[in-house]
Amino acid sequence: MPEWDARERHERRVPASPRDAVAAAIGVPIAPDGLVRALFRMRGLPGGGSIHGAMRALGFEQLVCEDECVVLGAAGRPWSPHGRIGRFSTAGAGEIRMLLEISATETEEGAVLSTETRVVAMGPSARRAFRRYWLVIGPFSALVRRRWLAAAERALR
Repeated sequence: MPEWDARERHERRVPASPRDAVAAAIGVPIAPDGLVRALFRMRGLPGGGSIHGAMRALGFEQLVCEDECVVLGAAGRPWSPHGRIGRFSTAGAGEIRMLLEISATETEEGAVLSTETRVVAMGPSARRAFRRYWLVIGPFSALVRRRWLAAAERALR
């Protein structure tokens, strides 16, 4: 998604090759610690399984799967209590498209492992609803992504 309404990126230097860094990141638990488990419970999200497996179980489809980059995407209305997650490619009016990218680039000391979340609204009403939702959820989403990166780093040590 070259254009987006929201973008959140976090990165961490890890002592591994990009391939091993991405493998570790998608393999760590979706809720790697008590704080993330509590946040997921509050949101009504499942807290079990790996990041990759849990996101797929939530309805995210795999859009890219390379050694150094995995991208998962979905569409829906996450702000709605009855909002369902659907296929990225079938997003309709009033919904958003969401992408989660986990990638790594090589450095002399190992790799820079990153997560990037991008969201694009499918119309003005979805944009307004998403902005209200993101105002509340965005800081917690950022916290969860940073904790995922820390868990991946621990798994690599």
